[in-house]
Amino acid sequence: MNKTIKIYIGILVFVFALILMADSNRPKPIDWRPTYSVNDKIPFGLYIFDKEINGLLKNQKIERISSETPYEFLDSKYVADTISGKYKISGTFFNVSEFGGIDDQSISELFYFVSHGNNAFLSMKTFPESLLDSLKIEQKSIYKNADTTFSWMPNKTAKSKKYPFAASGEEFYFSKIDTLNTTVLGYQNGMKNRRDVNFIKVPYKNGYFYLHTQPVAFTNFYLLKKQNYQYAENVMSYVPKGNVFWYTKGQNSESISESPLRYIFSQPALKWAWYFFLIGMVIFIFFNAKRKQRIVPILKPLPNLTVDFTKTIGNLYYQEGDHSNIIDKKIIYFLERMRNEYLMDTTKLDDVFIKKLHHKSGKEENDIRELVFLINEHRNSYHGSLEEDLIRMNNAIEKILH
Repeated sequence: MNKTIKIYIGILVFVFALILMADSNRPKPIDWRPTYSVNDKIPFGLYIFDKEINGLLKNQKIERISSETPYEFLDSKYVADTISGKYKISGTFFNVSEFGGIDDQSISELFYFVSHGNNAFLSMKTFPESLLDSLKIEQKSIYKNADTTFSWMPNKTAKSKKYPFAASGEEFYFSKIDTLNTTVLGYQNGMKNRRDVNFIKVPYKNGYFYLHTQPVAFTNFYLLKKQNYQYAENVMSYVPKGNVFWYTKGQNSESISESPLRYIFSQPALKWAWYFFLIGMVIFIFFNAKRKQRIVPILKPLPNLTVDFTKTIGNLYYQEGDHSNIIDKKIIYFLERMRNEYLMDTTKLDDVFIKKLHHKSGKEENDIRELVFLINEHRNSYHGSLEEDLIRMNNAIEKILH
């Protein structure tokens, strides 16, 4: 490791130390997300409500539904018979969440459950459209910016004590109800000198729906704020006696990341340390991308001595004027090529040989015929060959081989 790399590493370590020191004394920011999770201790979680619900619903059995949809749970408890069927359970289906996250199939099953003499208690800002349409109810909202909304229940006490809830954003209420059948259980003053309905009881065949639009009343923040817990107690007092089936699926922190780095990313100091580590690694790789080995010398290929030897022998024959010997060597070389490449019999050079070589090599038949003529002529001659004969023979062979 050279001196430059050591300096970069030292700088990175120093920066990490400064970040850790700066974050160690900084308070962890408050998580204001409305998770409505029974495991969350943040302001808008339901951790305290989960621990206190047995005290709010005394002598009532509470069963939590955390791994099934309402349809799957209720349908598994239904027993069909020849008349109208019945459920193996009875009581109240209970759910507290920010928005209506219950699917339409579950809503249909919930209606069927209530029609058999059971109840459904739902506290959420907005309800599924299929539920509102079936009960002939409409919802509206008003936008508020850092104002306070007061909620009260006139039917519980003569004083109708009002409980404050900080409002920022949309506040929902029931804008239209069936006044002949619906019982109003609570109000909120969304705007000054205004009274909006936020808690109702709606009959459906042999059972009832209890609909409430202020689920924040059950969160950690408001259960610990002054006397707001009394409002939650008053709302819960309307839950009918009997078994309670609390639907908590999606409220058990299922959204927690399964990544092995989830704890690192949940802590700001560790998260930034991880980011700086990655940046440091990139810088380290960048500055070490250069080759550190010495330059490889260029090695010249070894000369082909066979070619040089052949040229030397050829020049020797040529200088000696032994043209006939050179022609013999060329004929031998040519016929050897014919035997190896085209698997031809070179014993007899006649018309049969010429036609076979023409078909196999694709060369002009006249060129092949001329070469065969020169070979036979050389073999039959008894006088020495001239330089012109060597040139003619060489040119004829070159036409066939190239």
